Amino acid sequence: MKILVTGGAGFIGSHTVVELLNAGFSPVIIDDLSNSKKSVLQGLKNITGIDLPFYEGDCNDRDLLKKVISAEGIEGVIHFAAYKAVGESVDQPLKYYRNNVGSLVTLLEVLSELKIKNLVFSSSCTVYGQPDIVPVSESTPRKPAESPYGNTKTIGEDILRDTIKSGAALSIISLRYFNPIGAHPSAEIGELPTGVPNNLVPYITQTAIGIRKKLTVFGNDYNTKDGSNVRDFIHVVDLAKAHVSALNLLKKSEAPFYDVFNVGTGTGNSVLEIIETFEKVNDLKLNYEIGPRRSGDVEQIYGNVDKARDIMGWQVEKTLDDSLRDAWAWEKKINNK
Repeated sequence: MKILVTGGAGFIGSHTVVELLNAGFSPVIIDDLSNSKKSVLQGLKNITGIDLPFYEGDCNDRDLLKKVISAEGIEGVIHFAAYKAVGESVDQPLKYYRNNVGSLVTLLEVLSELKIKNLVFSSSCTVYGQPDIVPVSESTPRKPAESPYGNTKTIGEDILRDTIKSGAALSIISLRYFNPIGAHPSAEIGELPTGVPNNLVPYITQTAIGIRKKLTVFGNDYNTKDGSNVRDFIHVVDLAKAHVSALNLLKKSEAPFYDVFNVGTGTGNSVLEIIETFEKVNDLKLNYEIGPRRSGDVEQIYGNVDKARDIMGWQVEKTLDDSLRDAWAWEKKINNK
């Protein structure tokens, strides 16, 4: 079964390509390389031994999507392609709505026209906003997003739900990601942030290797176990495997079909716990300080993932230690250390 992976050269996309191959699917990548690098394709070849089909382009380009889907005989799509920097989305909301929402609408129109049934959509736990109770389950009410980026995921889910309600011959699953970290155990692919990292773990690894002078923990006075923010950190390989489980469920579904699944560990870890675990598993000390709270940060969020286990047959296999060990191995590899 040939699967188009939009944004397939990105962090989560590239790891999903590997797991698709491991599960017997044939992935085809489309990526505009706006937030990824072509060197990822060599990393994928080193892992898989295969030169994967790759198209450089924008998912807002209807003609390109039609050409690739038709030429490659695509039978399903995993749609990762989106801008994802929260801060940038606050400064440039229209850029995010045009790209993230516009490309989804274009893709849905093309899938309907070409009669392609199966779609897995990258959603996010940002749709829960600042939850009243944790862990959040799929039935937890969504709240107004904290950023335009988060709102594009909420709007994306609404578009998918409304499309299915219209009777469209599509089968769609939205996966609500929590916080993907780590890298492939081979250290051939991993997270490649452009500029200053927005995410905690790349900032930790860049501080450890000397690219950043120190790490700032934004607040230690939250109502959490140690005062720092709590998140659900999931190894990117486990997250990638959830997409395989979603595709297998879609293959058995009858269109129109739509469902939503949380994809996390089911456990919350604090920022300070992440730092302490990173230091322990990699036997080093990190230069960090406590700073003031950062505007827009949710106090704590982690997910109930029973539904993904019970219906998709998916659950995490890797530990936080694994994630932070693999993240450090990747950082050392890309810096030739």
